[in-house]
Amino acid sequence: MAINGVMMQYFEWHLEDNGSLWKQLREEADHLKELGVTSIWIPPCYKGTGTHDAGYGAYDLYDLGEFDQKGNVRTKYGTKEELLEAIRTLQEKEIGVYADLVLNHKAGADETQRFLAVEVDENERNKALTEPYEIEGWTRFTFPGREGVYSDFQWSWEHFNGTDYNQENDKTAIYLIIGENKTWSEGVAREFGNYDYLMYANIDYGHPDVQEEVKSWLRWFVRETGVNGIRLDAIKHINDWFMRDLLTMARQEFGEDFYTVGEYWEQDLELVKKYLQEVDCQTDLFDVGLNYRIHEASRKGSDFDLRTIFDGTLVQNQPERVVTFVDNHDSQPGQSLESYAEPWFKPMGYALILLRQEGYPCVFYGDYYGIGGSQPIPPQKEMLEKLLHLRKHHAYGDQADYFQDANRVGWVRLGTEEHPAGCAVVISNGEEGAITMEVGSLHAGEIWSDRMGNQEAWVTIDEEGKGVFPVHGGSLSVYVRED
Repeated sequence: MAINGVMMQYFEWHLEDNGSLWKQLREEADHLKELGVTSIWIPPCYKGTGTHDAGYGAYDLYDLGEFDQKGNVRTKYGTKEELLEAIRTLQEKEIGVYADLVLNHKAGADETQRFLAVEVDENERNKALTEPYEIEGWTRFTFPGREGVYSDFQWSWEHFNGTDYNQENDKTAIYLIIGENKTWSEGVAREFGNYDYLMYANIDYGHPDVQEEVKSWLRWFVRETGVNGIRLDAIKHINDWFMRDLLTMARQEFGEDFYTVGEYWEQDLELVKKYLQEVDCQTDLFDVGLNYRIHEASRKGSDFDLRTIFDGTLVQNQPERVVTFVDNHDSQPGQSLESYAEPWFKPMGYALILLRQEGYPCVFYGDYYGIGGSQPIPPQKEMLEKLLHLRKHHAYGDQADYFQDANRVGWVRLGTEEHPAGCAVVISNGEEGAITMEVGSLHAGEIWSDRMGNQEAWVTIDEEGKGVFPVHGGSLSVYVRED
């Protein structure tokens, strides 16, 4: 990861189905470089259930927008050629590209098959509600539009351990497929008794052919695209032992610099730390706990104690293995995991990830470019550009925290030899006020001002290197020296 690296998640749920994202990404490469973005997390880039699909209804992982399947050659985001061109352009600007991998399930099967299954209690997945009986499920994937190019592997009911629909009687339920060595995996989250099953046809990683096929696909995919890393979707629902093996293989095959980050959507820090141990700490994880803390702070206003903002977060407990974020496509309004930060608190949330020492911050496309759909949300581009500039030029060196007041906290970055200026950050979720902070005696006599433009006051650094840094109520100010 680059010094003061910044990831950007380059999509949100409501992007238009016009196949233009890869072209837009290529055209934006210079601008992203200028902002200080060092890596881009792209959405799932293979064929889903149709071009309307954001990619999480994964159909054919070998079709990157190259074959006429599911009603079109392109994906929601464009063609394979446009994808590869965008990746090359970003990499020429020294911006890494991380691909989103959906390995938990498959959707949009080509044919139905008959097999034995039992219905299970959706709130207690280990509890069968019926005796085994034959159902007709969508589990046969033959990929007729691709005709065996790149891989002749075809998926069948034996390769799955669960599904959610019986074509025969049009019934939706959670079905555990009955077969040799078939059960829910043990190496998954314990919610609902066992959270192996999430959606669609659930991949059975207990099947040796499945393990080999997915590893083989990943080798092909990284060679074909040249991506610098991967984001692993829904890993709390995938066998932890398979994920550990896959991560080991990725490091061996693609080198120590190949980056991985996993989405383990869980607030309980102990469960998250346990998962990291299970996969031998071979991947970073998104800090879901911090996302919820920021969301809560934005909802409670002055009733939230800002001194506790990092309590129970991965960034406070394991900062070397964490990607911090304010919001993403799952937390945005209308999604099943909605935990969206109120707009007034967004600047504070982003200051907490962009201007601190710990964590690898991720900026959300929806916050920078805006969110579409029936209830659009305007972008906060100007605010983010100011904070990204401050990260790129000023947020370096040791960090000293001033977290003494429940409604007003601050910190300073003391700078380095290469970036000596440093910065002083103050956040309030209550009334206006000020915090006295020490920026170092080498700054004695300097005048510092708020580069967010929220505070008119100028601050003079005294002989001891201290300044009194004011902030308006419910606001953020970031001070750097005037020159």
